[in-house]
Parts: sequence; structure tokens; C-alpha cells
Amino acid sequence: MKPAGVVRKVDQLGRIVLPKSLRKRYQMNEGDPVEILVQGDHIILERYRPKCIFCGSMEEVNDFKDRYICASCLTEMTGLQENA
Repeated sequence: MKPAGVVRKVDQLGRIVLPKSLRKRYQMNEGDPVEILVQGDHIILERYRPKCIFCGSMEEVNDFKDRYICASCLTEMTGLQENA
């Protein structure tokens, strides 16, 4: 992970502002979801990308009743239903 060389202070509500140059570079727009990850003593911000609840894939993921499922798992589940 390469440091960006930018220092920001946390405000009273725990917020920080990402510099415009970083938002532009990583194509982050107002309202975009951001995932907060913790790795050891590091806090990592990533653009949120939905993952399949079954296999964790991020490819061809569709929303179904507020859950995400990939095309591969959906096909597999359809096959199970047809064989029942």
C-alpha cells in the first residue's frame, strides 16, 4: 500500500474528508458506498462492490430481496430445484 502523503483530521462526528484528487483518481462520487475494512492496525477504505452471499464472487452479482447472488450460484440453485 503506497502512502498518498495526505493528512486529514477527524471531526467531532468521526468524519474525514477525502481529497478531491483521490476521489477523482479512484472514481468516487458523492453518495457512493464505501466499505471500511480493518487489517491489523490499519483502516482501509474501499469502494463497495457487492459480493455473492454464497461464494463471495463479485462477478455478475444481482440483488435479490436485499441480498446479493451471482449468476453462477443462481444457476446452481435453479438446477437443484429442478432435480428435487
